Formats: sequence, C-alpha cells, structure tokens
Amino acid sequence: MRRILPLFLAAALPWPRAAALPPLPYRIPLALPDACTLLDPSEVQLHGWLGARVDANVAHRLIVVDPEPLLAGYRHKPGAQAWIGEHVGKWLDAATLAWAYTGDVALKRKLDDVAAQLIATQEADGYLGTYLPEQRFGLYPDADWDVWTHAYNLIGLLTYYRYSANPAALTACRRMADLLIATFPARRSIVAAGEHRGMAATSVLEPIVTLYRLTADPRYLAFARYIVAAYDDPGGPGIVRSLAAGRDVSQTANGKAYEMLCNLMGLCDLARVTGDPALLRPVLNAWENIEAHHLYVTGTASDHEVFLAPGQLANGVDAHLGETCVTTTWIQLNLQLLQLTGRAAFADEAERSLYNHLAAAQNPRGDDWCYYTALVGRKQYDAGITCCHSSGPRAMMLAPSAAYLQQGAALRISTFETSQANFEVGDQRVRLEQQGDFPERGHSLLIVHCAHPTSLSLAIRVPGWAAPLHAGAGTYAAGWAELPGRRYQDGDRIEFDYQLSGRAVPGTGGNAAHIAFAWGPFVLAAEAAANAQRPLGQWLVLPSPPIRNPVGAVPLAFEVATRGTGSNRLQLLPFADAGADGSAYQVWLAAAP
Repeated sequence: MRRILPLFLAAALPWPRAAALPPLPYRIPLALPDACTLLDPSEVQLHGWLGARVDANVAHRLIVVDPEPLLAGYRHKPGAQAWIGEHVGKWLDAATLAWAYTGDVALKRKLDDVAAQLIATQEADGYLGTYLPEQRFGLYPDADWDVWTHAYNLIGLLTYYRYSANPAALTACRRMADLLIATFPARRSIVAAGEHRGMAATSVLEPIVTLYRLTADPRYLAFARYIVAAYDDPGGPGIVRSLAAGRDVSQTANGKAYEMLCNLMGLCDLARVTGDPALLRPVLNAWENIEAHHLYVTGTASDHEVFLAPGQLANGVDAHLGETCVTTTWIQLNLQLLQLTGRAAFADEAERSLYNHLAAAQNPRGDDWCYYTALVGRKQYDAGITCCHSSGPRAMMLAPSAAYLQQGAALRISTFETSQANFEVGDQRVRLEQQGDFPERGHSLLIVHCAHPTSLSLAIRVPGWAAPLHAGAGTYAAGWAELPGRRYQDGDRIEFDYQLSGRAVPGTGGNAAHIAFAWGPFVLAAEAAANAQRPLGQWLVLPSPPIRNPVGAVPLAFEVATRGTGSNRLQLLPFADAGADGSAYQVWLAAAP
C-alpha cells in the first residue's frame, strides 16, 4: 500500500481553491523579452502522478514544518549551523508558491506569522542573519555563509511579498540590500565573503536583480553589475570568463555545482533586465557542457557536490551523487532558459529531473528528503534540517508552473498529466482542461472552456520519448507540435496520441556493459525486495524494452527479460518509487553477453 498512497493522495486533500492570486507586477520591463512565460501556480492544477507528489509536498512538508528551529538562529545568535539561516528563506519561497497553488487559508496564516517573526529579528542596520557582530559578512574568520543566508532571506521574502503585497517584507529586503551595498566593495570584495571562490556570496545576484525589478531602484542594478565584475577579483571564481571561453564546468572556479548554478540563474535574470545577450553565453555554454558530460540518466549532476571530470559519473552511495540542492537548481536553471528561449530541450531536462532524481529524493509520503540519492544502494531519507531538505520542496513547487506556458495568444502544453490551466487571451479568461491516461497510455483529450468564442493557438511539447505525436494537422517545430491557430468555442475538444512505451538505455563510460530501462519520462530501477530470487548484481538483462505489468496493486510495475536459470523476468519500478521502504535497488543492470 505504501506505493499506492501517492496516486490517491490528491483525492484526500480537498484544499479550497481560492481565487487566482496573481503576483505583484514588476516595475522594470524586460529589456530582453522572454520567448514564453510560465503560468502562475495559482492558474494551474496538476493531478495524476506528479500532482500527487506536489500535494504530498504541500500537505506533509510545507504545511506542517515546525518554523521554530528555522528561526532559532536569528533569535539566539550564533546559529547551530554556519548556514542555518538559509532554511527559513527557502521555506518562505516554497510555502508561498504552495499557498498560491492551493489557496490554503491555514498556510497563509502560517506564512504571515513566520515572515513577521523573521522580520522582527532584523537589526537596526538592516542585518538579518545568524552571526555574532564580530563574525559577519566574511569580514572576519568563519563567516563564509552570511551573505548566502541574506540571499535566501531575500528570495523567500521577495516571493512572499509578490503574493502577499505585505510592505514590511519589501522594506526588510531593501534594508538587507542597502547593508550589502554599504559593505561591498567598500570594506571588502564580495568574493572574499563566501565559500567556493566566492560563489556562495555572489549567488545573491539573483535576488538583487529581482529586488531591482520590483523597486526600479538603480542602486540595485549597479550592485548586480558589481557582483558580476567581482567574479574576476583576486581569488574570485571567474565564472563568466571561464564559461564564455568554453571551459568545462569542472575547470571553472572549484567546480562546486550548487553555488555555480545559483550564479548562472542570476546571470539569466541580469541578461533579462539589461538586454545584454552576452551574459547568456556562459550560461548556455555551461548548460551544454553539463547536459553532454555531467548529467546522470536521472537528471541530476554532482559527485561529492562538485562537477568532476567529464563523463566521471559514479553510481553508488559512496559517490554522494545528485545533491538535492543541485537537482533543484538544475531544474530552476532549465525553467529560466525555457522562458528566455522557448526551446523544448530545456523543458525536457526539467521533466527528466522532476520525474526522476527530484522525486526519487522525496519520500513518497512527502515528508522527508534524501541529501544524496544514489543509483544503486538504499535511499538515505533524512528528517533533519539540511540544505537539501529545504531545497527539494522548492523544486517540487515549480512543477505546476512548468506544466503550461503562454506566448501571446498561444498556450504551450508541457505536460501529459491530467490537469487544467487558466490563462488570458486578450480580455477573455480561458480554461484548458487536459484529461489523460498518462502514465498508463499515450492518449490525451483537451477541452477548451471560454465564455465567448476566442482565437487561440496551441502547441504540445514532444520529448524524444513521446514521439511520434499525432494531433491532427499539427506541424513539428523545435520540439513542439504546433496546432493550427483557430477560433475555439466553449467545449471544443482536441484529442491526441503520443508514444508511451518502454525502452532500453545502453550504458556508456563507467556504465558500459550495463543497461538502464525507462518508461516514458520515468527511469526504472530493480528493487531487491521484488526480485529476491538472486542478488540484483547477478541478474543479466537483455536489451529489450520493459513490458508493462498490469497485475497486482502496484500502480507502475514492469518486467524485463533476463538470461540465466530460474526466473527469466526481472521486475522494475520507477526510480522515484524504488527503495521507498528501505529496500536496496539498482538502476544500471548488467547486460547479458
């Protein structure tokens, strides 16, 4: 029954769907316009497999989290961890998106209370951290995570401000930023105020640009430019210079994955507001490098939290692979680039991470998370206060917005889950309902709901696993099936079919002579408890696609052919579900000679 729970969780969580909660608009228009925009979480409802994971994240993590340990370091300095201050900002960010998504009244009350308690600890000079006065902002030894903490307070409070319109949150953010401006570079270079060649401190770039967009205060734009220039200060990470020249991410700064990806997101935002496309070149180079040489089959990166040499991708628990913070930030970066370019490849990678490594790091109950999630071994769920336990819920709350995008009068459909999306075309509200058989069968029905006839264009993303997709007279363009624009009336229906089947994935590099298996977007894994006839390492699998197993209570189960005596069938589950009860599992399986 533990595997059935996520599929039916949504039905047990009757949240009142409040009216749409649009975030406050930015005051600074984009100088580099987005190709498309993610729909706000208040405008989307996800059901099905991924929707159940989102619901579990809200109900069993974000709503019930105890904020007291997250605030203790602010009330009683110094905090228990050097980076203890990051957790409350991460919670505010994720919980605000959860409130926008669910409209849950109790969660809104909790948000207001936690934000008020955090703001109440801000000092007269704007300081909002967990360090003693003699150990702040890297001006003194052992203060390397103070700017990092302020970055996450800015992120959390700015997200909260955009949805709540609470002026106290914006005031607190301005005071934090003003203190940073007064400190750097007047007293020290910002790269000397954080770990990993300064990348921990310079990651404040992203929320500083957000603050500029919300206030139109040119001082914040100037500070953002200073941060980028500081990359080349003595001892700095040299991010732009290194990546623009095409160097591998493992050879950039110290290769620390989480912090580097945070800075790349900041560069995306700065490119948006300045209109400087040169800022995107190092980001796109890094993305191409990671996708080609540093990405695991399950959509994550990092070994011991860093990018190692190209193609060096160990699978076991000892590798400390796939830090959940890295998975989270990789998803965020892909969604940034998706909006900037409209390229389906970025949506494909976000999807791969959401259905596999992110969901695998989340206990299906939704409460606990893995810090690292190996491809072979046992999952190490952790109930403590860790960076990853705070990061994973942020990424999971991006799933609703990642499902649908708008481009003028065109809606881009990036999910096959049963779901619905609300959006505006001209002065009319339109609701698109998707009823699908995913992940059982590749068929979906779209139903348009509108008060008056409206002209609309639709495009459906076609990842490699879903091709070919049949949707009438649609044409393919850069990973999207573009349906002809037409005038729709209320109740108009569009049906389409797509490929949903199993496939074998041959291993390369360290996984040569091994095979992984997949079904649609799901990477599969063999679980020891379901294949007790012999140890997982002794099975020899054949390179044939997995077969869907409709028998039994397990919602998604598969079989693959094997060679050897005795049973010739190996049972598989989605990697996200395998090992949830503590059983050993394995993604890459030995190939039969």
